Amino acid sequence: MAQRLQSNSTARSAIARDRMVLASPRKVNLVAQMIRGMTVWKALDVLKYCKKAVAQDVRKTLLSAVANAETNYSLNIDLLAVREAYVGKSIALRRFMARAKGSGASIRKKFSRLTVVVGEVGK
Repeated sequence: MAQRLQSNSTARSAIARDRMVLASPRKVNLVAQMIRGMTVWKALDVLKYCKKAVAQDVRKTLLSAVANAETNYSLNIDLLAVREAYVGKSIALRRFMARAKGSGASIRKKFSRLTVVVGEVGK
């Protein structure tokens, strides 16, 4: 996977990663697939009015990718589009909640890794 990202970085693109999103990968992927292939400004509007709580984390990561493209690669932010947005698993915190008759139930708080790649589209 690292080789694929390296080849895209030479093709005028920028990457932003969020490694500790407090939501399961399944929930984050629902929001990430909404913005794949969109222009950056349209994706920001979609995320701004999305009712899912994790949409704000995805929006912050997208804004970070836009800032990386502008600052590090001097890309024109008016021509940027979301090339890739993918999600992976991260850690899972394990907790226990007391239950009846001295027993316990396990609680797993899942975290996700989010990667957003933005690049210029045709000029």
